[in-house]
Amino acid sequence: MMGPSHALSGAAVWLTGSWALDQFADYHQTPLALAVGTAVCAGGALFPDLDLSGKVTRNQGGATVARTFGVVSLFVAEVMEKISLGVYYATKLSKDPRRNNGHRTLTHTIPFTVLVGWGTTALCAHYGKWAVVSILFFMIGLALRGLFDKWAERAGWVVVTLVSAAAAWFTFANLPGDRGYPLIGTAVGVGCFVHILGDMITRAGVPILWPIPIKRRMWTMIGLPDSIALRTGSKAEVVVLRTAMTIIAILAAVGLVAPSVLQRFNIEG
Repeated sequence: MMGPSHALSGAAVWLTGSWALDQFADYHQTPLALAVGTAVCAGGALFPDLDLSGKVTRNQGGATVARTFGVVSLFVAEVMEKISLGVYYATKLSKDPRRNNGHRTLTHTIPFTVLVGWGTTALCAHYGKWAVVSILFFMIGLALRGLFDKWAERAGWVVVTLVSAAAAWFTFANLPGDRGYPLIGTAVGVGCFVHILGDMITRAGVPILWPIPIKRRMWTMIGLPDSIALRTGSKAEVVVLRTAMTIIAILAAVGLVAPSVLQRFNIEG
């Protein structure tokens, strides 16, 4: 799927999950925690595509995530792509095909998703302020780039960087560490997993079962049959899927906000 679709699906899943926890597990979040979780999950839903690099010296190409912070994020994407390709060749079996890039390999696996989610929480808990601010800065930037892609393209990476930095610092200053820090790691992990599920409904598929060998292949791509699979950039994705995700996100947000609004004005629900 395209970057905006991934980001929107991450936001919709987080809002829907938050509504379910609020309704059935009596787990309430502050408006700030809800907004942060939604933004970080949307950013996390773009993160796996950091393995699709572009042309660093020209500030061109690459996935949406790779272009978020200009040449800096393009360089990081280049490094991640080479690491992913290296892991691919280090673990491939006889039936795995030759590749010239690492896209949809390491960063599109369950072990990577678990590692990123756990690692984010561990970094926030161990290093505190600077880890939290850095992670929020990066994830909020990805969320802006994905959810508001047209605005981000017009504004440019410098404006996106400044807005991300301001939002990250404000969030850190007001987000409590006891529940806020684990929330960040969970949101990143959930976002990465949502990305994998999104790519599974496309024709190319993802190696979601790695590192389980199947018929002398370590990197078996799992996805829907071509006859029903989603074609990247098609009307089914851009119109139907994004509209459905937007409606789901709005309904979940209304379900989360409406009770407190009614209570504030002493209106019985």
